[in-house]
Amino acid sequence: MADELKPKDHAEATAIFRAQLLGPVLCRDLVRGELYPELKELSRVRVRPPGAPRTRRYAVPTLKRWYYAYRRRGLEGLKPRPRKDRGHGRELTKKQRELLCDIRRKFPRASAKLILRTVVAEGHIEKDAVKPATVNRLYREMGLDRQTLGVERQRRRWQAEHPNALWHADVCHGPPLVIGDQKFPLRIHAILDDYSRHIVAIEAFHTEREADMLKLLIKALRRHGAPDCLYLDNGSTYRGETLEIACARLGSTLKHAQPYDPQARGKMERFWRTLREGCVDYLGDLSSLHDVQLRLLAFVDQHYHVAPHAVLMGRTPASAYADDRVTHQADDLNEKKLREALTVRVNRTVRKDGTIPVGGVDWEVEQGFLAGRKVTLARTLVDDAPPWLELQGRRLELGLLDPVKNARRRRKHPPLKSKTGIDIPFDPPKTLLDQLLRRPKGGDR
Repeated sequence: MADELKPKDHAEATAIFRAQLLGPVLCRDLVRGELYPELKELSRVRVRPPGAPRTRRYAVPTLKRWYYAYRRRGLEGLKPRPRKDRGHGRELTKKQRELLCDIRRKFPRASAKLILRTVVAEGHIEKDAVKPATVNRLYREMGLDRQTLGVERQRRRWQAEHPNALWHADVCHGPPLVIGDQKFPLRIHAILDDYSRHIVAIEAFHTEREADMLKLLIKALRRHGAPDCLYLDNGSTYRGETLEIACARLGSTLKHAQPYDPQARGKMERFWRTLREGCVDYLGDLSSLHDVQLRLLAFVDQHYHVAPHAVLMGRTPASAYADDRVTHQADDLNEKKLREALTVRVNRTVRKDGTIPVGGVDWEVEQGFLAGRKVTLARTLVDDAPPWLELQGRRLELGLLDPVKNARRRRKHPPLKSKTGIDIPFDPPKTLLDQLLRRPKGGDR
């Protein structure tokens, strides 16, 4: 048989563990007085019981009890004996158990914690006398747990109808990169096509920000067009308003997985497992994102995309994506449409010195009359193009601030000319003097 022989349950695994621990004693014919020294020696050995998180030692009386139990009943005598009232809840009376079961039958979707809190508040059970785990065990014993009642979420295998119908996007945490004397985190961002399992984009970063996700998404959009739907995790990286607006402008639906439901992201998680087993776990002592990126691309192109997938009936992700995409071509996405979809517009106030900050960088406004005014600042996330101002349908370009150059620039303050051409006298001190001397208004100045 190809399958390995394993213990049928935890009790048998525990019995086998105890028998192996007592092996040096059980295989010998001991005379009177030799058992205690042998058990004393075994009590100093640290072992890890089945399912235990750490190692421990066993006292001589415990080992002695196991020894005679094995002599009397063999392996069966070393199995731990379960409680006779297991699953019934010793703290609950018969009346309380019936009450809890009746409530569950009438309200199958109510959690054990909610039911217990309610009956405690109503005085049917004393406070802190019973824990929710006890109620859950009672429901399992009586066949009233939520899974048996069929109220848990039903899951079925599904996939998109054609390529670019649905894209998954997620982040995988890799081993830190040692650069010099410092360690930097490794975050691998990837986008996967649901229909073909094809990786439309993958890139290594040091951070896990929305800007990183947008950068990767732009590469995928330029190469493959816009998907019908983008399916993302519920993390803060994918909950920003920028992604939501960009997808709406591109005509793509943005969906997020439900919190605390990793099964809903199974396809992406399966890819991460494949990537770890074939690439990430063997990055070694790499010290740059460039080296990591080269290995990621090599693994995806040379192995993952050309390896047959069982869910694709033996087809490869590359062939499934390329062949079926011909009949389901994505909408044309030119550079102009992409830039417009990823253009951010915010209201900012120009400083008195004619500058305006954008992402920690100061830009200069050539139009001096805008100083101190609130304007609409626009910039595209597609590339590092300079931002611009939008004013009454016009586009005003901005330039990088150069304080040294401005120090050599001549400042012009031309006097304003009167539209009427008449020289209007204006002498505030003279006016005050006329008031003091009681001179007539408009007199000779």
